[in-house]
Amino acid sequence: MYFKKKAYYKHSENRMSHEGDILSARKYFFKNENKNLYFLLKNRFNWMNKFINKSDKIIELGSGASLLKEFIDSKNLKTSDFTNFDFLDFKNVDATNTNFSNEQFDKVISSNLIHHLAFPIKHFKEVLRILKPNGYYIIQEGNCSLLCQLMIILMKHEGYDFSSDPLNENIPCNDENDLWSANAATPNLIFSNFDDFNNKLGQKFKVIEHNYSEIFCYLNSGGVIAKTKYIPLNELFLKFVLQIDKLLSIFPKIFPLQQSIVLKKI
Repeated sequence: MYFKKKAYYKHSENRMSHEGDILSARKYFFKNENKNLYFLLKNRFNWMNKFINKSDKIIELGSGASLLKEFIDSKNLKTSDFTNFDFLDFKNVDATNTNFSNEQFDKVISSNLIHHLAFPIKHFKEVLRILKPNGYYIIQEGNCSLLCQLMIILMKHEGYDFSSDPLNENIPCNDENDLWSANAATPNLIFSNFDDFNNKLGQKFKVIEHNYSEIFCYLNSGGVIAKTKYIPLNELFLKFVLQIDKLLSIFPKIFPLQQSIVLKKI
């Protein structure tokens, strides 16, 4: 379901500020001034803990500002990205070709990485390679609902293309030469018909969980990396907004802006 099949915007057209400014986003988060953002990320990441054991060897791919460690109950979580910032555990790691050893990790985590990948099928093959048997790929991703499409069109932030093919290893889903190029439709194209995608992988994954979330909590967070205006709320109002989000998330094609998926390697 979409307003139009695709929408693409140049970085110069973006109505949000600080797009791609990882250091600024990290500094902003640790100032602890935006309670809305902290509340958003706490709910975005805390659910992952029920799939994690303290002894697990865990890698996060595409860590960005590397905020996941603030919410995951494990000292064995390591971060990585295709950058060389000092706060990363592993630097210059390509999520489609990591150079990690075969079956090295119990859990792989990514948050809003997949829609930035030009060739997502290569990424999933790489995750299968580095995951141990029965290991989990824990995913937090965007959901290109009608509301998401509307916000992309209004804010001219990133873009989406429902005509792209995430199964294709030769034709990119977005600009492969631009790390911040994005196709918000990619996760929907993958997970709305995961059987086809999984067939390409040899049926090596089993879906353990798939949920939708984040509407007004997201819209009024001020943004994780790219920034916009927000209305500060106290804990009581934030919890009230969260309940509204949960109610409206039963309509995944219309409202929720995020989805969470857990895949088990079989």
